Amino acid sequence: MSDRLPDDFLAPPAFKAAEALATLKRHLRELRLIERAGRFEWNGAPLLELTLEGDTLRARSVKKPARSPEWTVRTLQSSAEVRAFTDHLKRQLALWKEGDE
Repeated sequence: MSDRLPDDFLAPPAFKAAEALATLKRHLRELRLIERAGRFEWNGAPLLELTLEGDTLRARSVKKPARSPEWTVRTLQSSAEVRAFTDHLKRQLALWKEGDE
């Protein structure tokens, strides 16, 4: 019996963008964000737009909540990137909520 592992043994599982999108949407609803017309809003201001583009997710997020916000775009290509994006969004929401009080 060989002690050698296959080359792809330690490779991460394939990224399933559709499943990641569903999971991300669920997390956003848990954060009390409202989904309207493909956008997620907080206090009536748009925060985030998610679109499925082949094997990736495209996330447009605002730098700061406003009626006419400035958007940044990120392409999420792995589960790790989705988790990092979700964590970043949670931190931003906490800061915005703190500044709102």
